[in-house]
Amino acid sequence: MLPRLAILALAVVWAAPAGGPPRLTAEQQRLNIESFEHVWTTVRDKHWDPKLGGLDWQAVHDELRPQLERATTMEQARAVMEDMLARLKQTHFGIVPDEVYEEMEGGGKGEGRTGIEVRVVEGRALVVSIDPDSPAAKSAVSPGWEIEGVDGKLLAPGLRKIDRNFRDSTLHDLMLERAVSARLAGGEGSRVKVSFRDARGRSTTLDMECARPRGAEFTFGNLPPMYFWVDSRKLRPDVGYIGFNLFFAPETLNKAFENAIRDCAACRGFVVDLRGNLGGIGGLAPGVAGWFLDRPGLRLGDMLLRSSKLKFVVFPRPAPFRGRLAILVDGCSASTSEIFAGGMQDLKRARVFGMRSAGAALPSFFERLPNGDGFQYAIANYVSEGGKQLEGAGVIPDETAGPTRRELLKGRDPALDRALAWIEGSKN
Repeated sequence: MLPRLAILALAVVWAAPAGGPPRLTAEQQRLNIESFEHVWTTVRDKHWDPKLGGLDWQAVHDELRPQLERATTMEQARAVMEDMLARLKQTHFGIVPDEVYEEMEGGGKGEGRTGIEVRVVEGRALVVSIDPDSPAAKSAVSPGWEIEGVDGKLLAPGLRKIDRNFRDSTLHDLMLERAVSARLAGGEGSRVKVSFRDARGRSTTLDMECARPRGAEFTFGNLPPMYFWVDSRKLRPDVGYIGFNLFFAPETLNKAFENAIRDCAACRGFVVDLRGNLGGIGGLAPGVAGWFLDRPGLRLGDMLLRSSKLKFVVFPRPAPFRGRLAILVDGCSASTSEIFAGGMQDLKRARVFGMRSAGAALPSFFERLPNGDGFQYAIANYVSEGGKQLEGAGVIPDETAGPTRRELLKGRDPALDRALAWIEGSKN
């Protein structure tokens, strides 16, 4: 459930240019056949259910391979592969056209960041928060500012493409955010020119450095290095708060929760902020849950792998927090974040605030096919303790509240405000 893996899903439809799509060359046909075989073989060898629910996968191959060979355009070839994956009747298996993938990637290269956290609201890329001591903070960028373009390229056309392709997907918000964030990234020390519309409606362009990402660099096992940060404080004398960007760095994350719970032992409520948290190490979800549950044997759900079944069993801590627990999620909360939030919601231990999560709970891989398209496949299935399939559905908040430009400019946080009101008892 690594955040870099569980971020793309669902086949998308790309509109053909006027005059009809170009016919395939012999080389393109060869690459499409190679891609078809790769997709079919990957599902056969890596799907969590070797029997594919009784689906005759060889028969599917034999039926569709001739159709692929007769395809004369990329759209026709892509449709055959999408049809093949659709026979699985499962999400997190799909083909993403290279044009859409390139738009989502945005051309950003390198680990450097400006420190801007962004969400796309009603087609507008809005700054929702600024990392402390980041280039954006030093440039006095504020929440509520609208990002209109990066390095001279307007964002709106690309965002409209992604909106059309993912409009009916729970991944809609995540794909839009990723497209903008990718354009704001670059190698450490490189620079980007970002065009904003500020709080007064004025257009301004700032030349900002791409600096080292927020947080400390951690490694775990054979996983690539990740930048991890955690923010713990009291929002009010009787309300604790902890937010973090990944379920990663086990010792550091555990210590942060230990300190936060200890310092808030007499608090009335506690907020766990998972907005923008893309997930991480799945086994950390039950550990975090243990800080808020006092009964042994409870589970957040089960994950089914090809050769095993993982039970997300919660082991309560010696002195868990027993007050009101609010969890914040949004369209960029994915994977392990959804397992934790959905599981705690099922157990009726927490109330969830914000926007529906990304519906990307499965550990999945995304790779480039020989023909240039993207291919995503999952290697496990997850069912919450309440029997819900979070994949393709997401965690539905008990109270929906998302950002607007007006509230951001006023320094308000609707989801957090709702959570605090509930903790303080003004909402039942």
